[in-house]
Amino acid sequence: MKIKLKNLGSIKQAEFEPGDLTIICGSNNTGKTYATYAFFGFLHVWQELLTVSIENTIVETLLNDGVVKIDLSEYLNNYASILKQGCKKYTASLSRIFSAPESHFNNTQFEIILDEKPFLLPIVFKAKTQFGNSEIFSLSKSENSKELMVSLLTGTERNRLPELIVKDIISNAVLKIIFMNLFPDPFISSAERTGAVIFSNELNFSRNRLLKEMHRLDQDIDPRELLFKNYQDYALPVEQNVDFIRNLKKVTKRNSFITKKYPEILEDFADIIGGNYGVTGNDELYFKPKGVRVKLTMDECSSAVRSLLDIGFYLRHLAKKGDLLMVDEPELNLHPENQRRIARLFARLINIGVKIFITTHSDYIVKELNTLIMLNYDQPYLKKIALKEGYNEYELILADQIKIYIAEKALVKLDGNTRRNRHQTLTPATIDPVLGIEAHSFDTTINTMNRIQEAVIWSDD
Repeated sequence: MKIKLKNLGSIKQAEFEPGDLTIICGSNNTGKTYATYAFFGFLHVWQELLTVSIENTIVETLLNDGVVKIDLSEYLNNYASILKQGCKKYTASLSRIFSAPESHFNNTQFEIILDEKPFLLPIVFKAKTQFGNSEIFSLSKSENSKELMVSLLTGTERNRLPELIVKDIISNAVLKIIFMNLFPDPFISSAERTGAVIFSNELNFSRNRLLKEMHRLDQDIDPRELLFKNYQDYALPVEQNVDFIRNLKKVTKRNSFITKKYPEILEDFADIIGGNYGVTGNDELYFKPKGVRVKLTMDECSSAVRSLLDIGFYLRHLAKKGDLLMVDEPELNLHPENQRRIARLFARLINIGVKIFITTHSDYIVKELNTLIMLNYDQPYLKKIALKEGYNEYELILADQIKIYIAEKALVKLDGNTRRNRHQTLTPATIDPVLGIEAHSFDTTINTMNRIQEAVIWSDD
């Protein structure tokens, strides 16, 4: 899968291909967050944007006979057109994703191109749809079938089912079958996450007060419009962070596959933050440091504890295999040693099936990932180094698991023109299985600092 961008924020033109671990690094204001938010937004809303046309005869057969079989081959053959139209709709909605004026995106293009045609046979699909407390539809596709079976459940009053709703239900199922294994479920941790943690109580208070005020509104005013208008001052990823913090009590009722199968990862995460998070019966967040009985409020915690809170709850309660965990600047407020440990945590996550996408300014994170790549080269002396330095086999990664891009000004071909111009883009970095990652975004600065310090130390004058 490739994502193509044109005229998005400071990015003139760029293309990137996500890997098991995707990294975008570079200077400030070079488009890292814009690219990340745009990708997250699509993954978050694609089911609302992509559409397929369901023929009237399919609905008539279902309502008359109680069952219908739908050949998925035609929809599958049309996947590229479905995706292209969805990307156009998404591009038109970017002002909402970024909570920015529509004029900022007049010339923007967002496009996703699949490397190959989706493949149906291995996909098993089962779903039931209900209205109120009554189940009305059963939809299923077996592993070795290209057909979607749709059945009306016993007791359904067929004449009361609007055709548009029936078509919408079937359309959603078709789209999920074709695309669900291609687009991972995203969870994002924005750079504003620390503020969302600190002000979660105030956000709850403001929401409750707004709901009370709605009861006093004139009938001519739509209270939902007022609520959404109040809430749309934030970009979608920030809004998602706020919602996540506000609903942690519900989140904690679930256990992730990491909690069930890899509790040692959660133990390592607890070592990084120096304790564990929790939620009281009154929806109050707290942090319990290791070795003491005291419980600290978020106001009393370090900024590092606050910046990793949503990641901690995600790992313990929500994470699923195949997810995409997106973190904007994971190094926020972290000591260099913990930046290294976060890099190793990410490596463990991709090795158990959770994909990672980060933007970063941290040379420590990139260099630690570099170490994990180089230590994975099959040489006896490297195994000795890994053992001596405390690295485990499940932390080591392969060069082809990582895609890294530098946000910078570079020569790009514009609109098929053979003339090349220097514009803001995303440049792929070289990753060698022996030498690791070549990230010149950091190396230039580090080399400059080293040169100045050497001159200070060794100059005679």
